Amino acid sequence: MSRNAKINTLLLLLVAALAVLPLALGLGEGKEEPFAGADAQAESAITELEPDYEPWFSPLYEPPSGEIESALFALQAALGAGVLAYYFGVRRGRRQGAAQALAQAQSPAEPAREP
Repeated sequence: MSRNAKINTLLLLLVAALAVLPLALGLGEGKEEPFAGADAQAESAITELEPDYEPWFSPLYEPPSGEIESALFALQAALGAGVLAYYFGVRRGRRQGAAQALAQAQSPAEPAREP
């Protein structure tokens, strides 16, 4: 197994552990919403500390349910991942193209063949 394959396997196992361990260890038990986002936790902490707090502004769009909000967040994450993957792919392609052009420029020109 090559070094890159070992590193990729290790990273894949680490990601799987990060996804499974909180569920397996029961880290969210005893809470009303065990895996709520940071926004919801911040809102509950603020209302607990300062019950009369009034927000400065309201959201431009309030999704009708938590499922739609999660779907929009997943769509946003997928679009961001697509943009990053495109950027890194173009960058790698340019680097490979530059390496090929350099290799062709350094190699002696092949004589033209006659049919």
